[in-house]
Amino acid sequence: MQAEIINQPYSGQYKERIYDVKSPWNGREWTWIMFTDELEVKTVGQFRGSPITVRVSEKKEEIVVLTSYHTYRLNIKLDIIETADHPEFKGLEVSSCGTFIFHNSYEIEIMENSLLEMTLLESPFKMDLIEFRGWDDEKLVFECNEFANYARKAIMVLDSTDWKIRTQKNASQQNL
Repeated sequence: MQAEIINQPYSGQYKERIYDVKSPWNGREWTWIMFTDELEVKTVGQFRGSPITVRVSEKKEEIVVLTSYHTYRLNIKLDIIETADHPEFKGLEVSSCGTFIFHNSYEIEIMENSLLEMTLLESPFKMDLIEFRGWDDEKLVFECNEFANYARKAIMVLDSTDWKIRTQKNASQQNL
């Protein structure tokens, strides 16, 4: 299964599904995700909230869609497993073992069995302005600042084999 954020398609162009969560705080923003299965069948999902990201866990056969209003967890058949209000999440990745990894501005969490069972990962220092950069084998590389010390910008790694966060080097020591 592949998933990507797209612009609003023309009505009737693809098979469509609307994923909405009733909330008095919902606005008018929507996210459209193009899902393409192994047979190249395309389905567009419409999700409440502005787009942030989408990730697919092939190992768990699950998809997580992150919008400005909600987090949607789907199975590979595109049915909702669960939803949660997580407007603080800014990014999402999936490890090679299939675990979903979330971050807000200050912390990184991994999803255990549900969106309600998140494990907060410890960091060597209080972080701020976290930005995931990508994978180096089993290590998720990310940048952050030390909280309340914005002169210290660090490149960090999250090792998905032991779920430990370590400092790689200061950003000033490496060209980004």
